[in-house]
Amino acid sequence: MTDSVILDVWCELQCPDCHSALDDVRALRARYGDRLDIRLRHFPLEKHKHAFAAAQAAEEALEQGQGWPYVEAVLARTAELDKRGEAVLVDVARELGLDAEEFDTALIDGRHILIVDADQAEGKAIGVTGTPTYVIDGQRLDGGKSQEGLRGRIEEIADRLLATD
Repeated sequence: MTDSVILDVWCELQCPDCHSALDDVRALRARYGDRLDIRLRHFPLEKHKHAFAAAQAAEEALEQGQGWPYVEAVLARTAELDKRGEAVLVDVARELGLDAEEFDTALIDGRHILIVDADQAEGKAIGVTGTPTYVIDGQRLDGGKSQEGLRGRIEEIADRLLATD
């Protein structure tokens, strides 16, 4: 029996499909709690000019203890991020009670760039081409085209891995 299962969610914070996928992520979190370790992995797409900065900001939020709440808040504002850029990232940090000045500094000094670059390189190496993409138990499930049935597949795999022998 496994105590917990890792689900990597390859995500991009300017991606409307990733925003849609949050319902599945929330449902999985509600169903499995701590038994499913949902990890945010960054895969900023070139077509979204603020995605790379948003990925760095998400890492800063994680460092300040608000990773997923921050991700969800930014994904709720993809259109605004597209128009206003990095100011939105700092606004969201402020609204969540995080240290907005530290966000600003992190975006300037690039302290989280290596993490984002490493995620992106790993994603490319395993065949991630779009977001969201899920990886559980070595299986890649692409959500870029459609979320249809993905949560069910993830649950099947997680249930099998978490089942007692």
